[in-house]
Amino acid sequence: MDVADLRREYSKGGLHRADLPADPLALFETWLGQACEAKLSDPTAMVVATVDVSGQPWQRTVLLKHYDAAGMLFYTNMGSRKAVQLAGNPCISLLFPWHMLDRQVHVTGRVEKLSAFEVMRYFHSRPKDSQIAAWVSKQSSRISARGVLESKFMELKQKFANGEVPLPSFWGGYRVVIDSVEFWQGGEHRLHDRFLYQRERDGWQIDRLAP
Repeated sequence: MDVADLRREYSKGGLHRADLPADPLALFETWLGQACEAKLSDPTAMVVATVDVSGQPWQRTVLLKHYDAAGMLFYTNMGSRKAVQLAGNPCISLLFPWHMLDRQVHVTGRVEKLSAFEVMRYFHSRPKDSQIAAWVSKQSSRISARGVLESKFMELKQKFANGEVPLPSFWGGYRVVIDSVEFWQGGEHRLHDRFLYQRERDGWQIDRLAP
């Protein structure tokens, strides 16, 4: 297969400057709602990019769990590769790849750790099996076989069968304090629409970018 020959036209519609709200989260909320209405798989999935101490970028997909004017939230094992990298460099990039709608949203910012109360509240809102799974995996570490995870999961499921699953000390979350948001809408003939919101002291600067 020659991947250079794989192409299609983007014809879902344009994005116009006159239609942009003053606050990027208003447009994000509209687009996220439309992604949900279109029944996209995992519409809250976002690619999270971090950088290690050598300058090597890393990416992985996690789920957005909340957003508001203060930022975007996600949760993770605080011993994971991403957490170690964010401890050394709090700069982060998020990408929402809504390909079926010919859309992408790209967010840049810096992370701050969530409070113990915020983490506890979300942890206990998860299904019990998901709570147990957080205890099972030392995320990003090497393991000999999948059976190691499955055995540990069954052991802990039995242990916590009749009681509450405690919050692991190594489990937490981050708030991404947003510096910029870029909205990309695919256009015909590769003439895509791109608008960049950049935070300023008294609001947001909005610029159209060449595709």
